[in-house]
Amino acid sequence: MTGHHLLVHDGTFAAVNDSGDITEARGASPDGLFARDARHLSRWRLALEGAAPEVLVPAGQAGPDRPLAAVLAPPGSRAEPPAYTVFREQAVAERSLLELLRVTSNRPARTVARIALTVDADFADQFELRFENRVYEKPGAVRSALERPDGVEFGYERVAPSGEPSWHSRTVVRAVPSPEAVARPGEGTARILEWRMELPPHGEAEILVQACALPSGTTPSSPPHVRPPGDALARVAADNESFAGTYPRPRDVIGWTELARACEQGLADLAGLRAPATGPDGEPLRVPAAGIPWYLTLVGRDALLTSLFALPYRPGLAAATLPALAAAQGGTYDPERQEQPGRIVHELRHGELSCFRQVPYGRYYGAVDSTPLFLVLLHAYTERTSDTGLAVALEKQARSAVDWMFRDGGLSGLGWLACAAPGGVEGTAAAGRSWKDTPGALCFGREVRTKGPVAVAEVQGYAYDALVRTAALARTVWEDPGFAGRLETAAAALRERFHREFWMDGRNFPAQAVDSAGRRAEALGSEAGHLLWSGILDRERGKAVGRRLLEPDFFSGWGVRTLAADQPAYHPLSYHKGAVRPHDNALAVLGLAQYGLTEQVLQVTRGLVDAAAAHGWRLPEVMAGYARGDQPAPVPYPHSCRPQAWAAAAPLALLTAVKGQVG
Repeated sequence: MTGHHLLVHDGTFAAVNDSGDITEARGASPDGLFARDARHLSRWRLALEGAAPEVLVPAGQAGPDRPLAAVLAPPGSRAEPPAYTVFREQAVAERSLLELLRVTSNRPARTVARIALTVDADFADQFELRFENRVYEKPGAVRSALERPDGVEFGYERVAPSGEPSWHSRTVVRAVPSPEAVARPGEGTARILEWRMELPPHGEAEILVQACALPSGTTPSSPPHVRPPGDALARVAADNESFAGTYPRPRDVIGWTELARACEQGLADLAGLRAPATGPDGEPLRVPAAGIPWYLTLVGRDALLTSLFALPYRPGLAAATLPALAAAQGGTYDPERQEQPGRIVHELRHGELSCFRQVPYGRYYGAVDSTPLFLVLLHAYTERTSDTGLAVALEKQARSAVDWMFRDGGLSGLGWLACAAPGGVEGTAAAGRSWKDTPGALCFGREVRTKGPVAVAEVQGYAYDALVRTAALARTVWEDPGFAGRLETAAAALRERFHREFWMDGRNFPAQAVDSAGRRAEALGSEAGHLLWSGILDRERGKAVGRRLLEPDFFSGWGVRTLAADQPAYHPLSYHKGAVRPHDNALAVLGLAQYGLTEQVLQVTRGLVDAAAAHGWRLPEVMAGYARGDQPAPVPYPHSCRPQAWAAAAPLALLTAVKGQVG
């Protein structure tokens, strides 16, 4: 968005304003330098001649091979124009914000420039910044600032009660040349780095500044050398080239130029969103983090679907996601974290509040769908790459995931892979949420109070697909035909049961969900597109659903709404009850292609490609559900993440669906 610019690489991101400053903002769009869920810079404000600079050219969009650039000047007038200009360049690399200030004299005589940079680090946890009205106690926490010859080192320590982990974080700010003075403006930890630079007539000088985040829980290390942003970005570009490998560019795959541009932007975003993780043997991995600003971390559902969408073009994402999730697979029963043996983790966090279990997300298992999607991706990766090594290495984890689906997930006892209703109390038989996890997203009706665990439609499709695919692995890789046969029998029974319990004959459409009393959430929702992707619907029902999704109440012109507009609960600005979600549409398009609905595939794809063009080729996480005929451009959803991994990968799924159908 205008006035808010993101720089991201390898699990670290910075959010700055048009001038390149960080101003301690909170709320929906916090600024700062962030690493491992903590804000390592809360203030980064440039002053020229003792005042805020004039912004001659605001920062524009940065790229993987170009820094964020702004042009600034000290206050001036027509009679006394600015004596000099500052060309400011910024980049994120090596867990650091890197900045180059190129100070250029505008005068034919010797000029003195007084430049100051106010810096501070509050080490706030992202959960504090996200919820402004929420306060977390931090007993024993101490912030510090140690002045150095070349800058300042900020520290944060929380002395924990006996038996709990301690917390130590640092941010090291260094400059070349070193500041002439480091001043303290008040009682806090903020410091002002000051330079007095003599410029020859029309000459110039440079200042390099680096703010390096050294988070708690990482291997202690020294900050890297201070380097210009351009030099650091050369390494980032080389890293991105390695990510691209030998795979062809989208423009070489398809002649649809606009779709190719959306795919290329998505691939660039996915390269930046890769974040560090570890595998079962502690091996370093880089997985697709869910999105910025709140989810630059491994989120199971998001990473699995992102990896599935990108599989034909960047299989390395799946090759990293699968072992990373296997390493965090549930091994015990922990009700607070909803951990159960065999369950695939939903979210991993590394922040202070997670470490001290003030929020449950250090390892949080509260999703019903990550486990079947893990099995789907394991088979899809094996099938796509013909590489059986991962399926062999993760056989134990895959079998444990299947066991969870039947035991704690509910397939054996309830007949469904079940979860708690959004906004309701977590059930003991099967806790967790589906992706439509906001209150009222499953429309049972105002007079209906759901009873017990709820079977959500799309999750049954995932479970069906997982059983079928894991059976294929059991036959072809694990050489266990008995196990394969049992899974195939269970899949067939689940499909038959689904048609009987979920299908609404009068509406020729599946229900959103069924509760333990057999009552249906009968609103028409986009979950049906996921059912096409999973293949749980027979051909006749699948084609009927696919055509229904393209009726005007469902299809906004930009994409399929999460809830049809003629449903009582529809709200165009609701996250799950009327907005348009690119990843949701991508699954639907892949499903439409499986049922041979080419016209519908192209119709949805055109809408999403046009939406991408309206957003600078970067699809947002969510768009409002207003009809295209009512607005010349998609209406933004107010809290949408950009970039966001499964939205970035959505054009790749569209490419897979339409490839071979257009020139």
